[in-house]
Amino acid sequence: MTEEESEKNYRSGLPGFLGVIDTAISKIESVILAMGVLLMALNTVTNVVARFVFGNSIMFSGELNRILIIMITFAGIGYAARHGRHIRMSAIYDALPVGGRKVLMIGIAFFTSLVMFFLLYYSVVYILDLYSKGRVLPSLGLPVWIIYIWVPMGFLITGIQYMLTAIKNLTTRDVYLSTGVVDGYKDTETEV
Repeated sequence: MTEEESEKNYRSGLPGFLGVIDTAISKIESVILAMGVLLMALNTVTNVVARFVFGNSIMFSGELNRILIIMITFAGIGYAARHGRHIRMSAIYDALPVGGRKVLMIGIAFFTSLVMFFLLYYSVVYILDLYSKGRVLPSLGLPVWIIYIWVPMGFLITGIQYMLTAIKNLTTRDVYLSTGVVDGYKDTETEV
């Protein structure tokens, strides 16, 4: 099964209501990421064609790509957390026995979740500050605070995802990097 198929058929390993939340967030993230990447590619290609064929760029193209980059980045952090794709520095972690790794993973997941919720709070404070200033994007005319709405949404989704990972580790025997990824390394070497 390809990664694309596994994401399309994603089902959370969490029990009951937590699994429903996890699966719903996964589907929303997938749509946001796919839409964002496709829109950015379409916008960029259209702008290049307009520049070289008609001699003028689309005036709002840069602003639109800025919005899409923010959207993709902050939807992507939740996606990376769900699939256990964040960078790990695991020398100490790997040296521990399974029980120690499980305790450390629960601590890491809870702590990371708290950090995400802390950043969520400060991103909302930042957006409220932008809102009070009333600035607008020059080409699109949108208030600047609107383009940063994705930041707290991304921190919220990622915080929830790490909290669910901690819960998954508390309720199962194996050590999980995310709700659906069991700890371990895949052999990526290929024979020549």
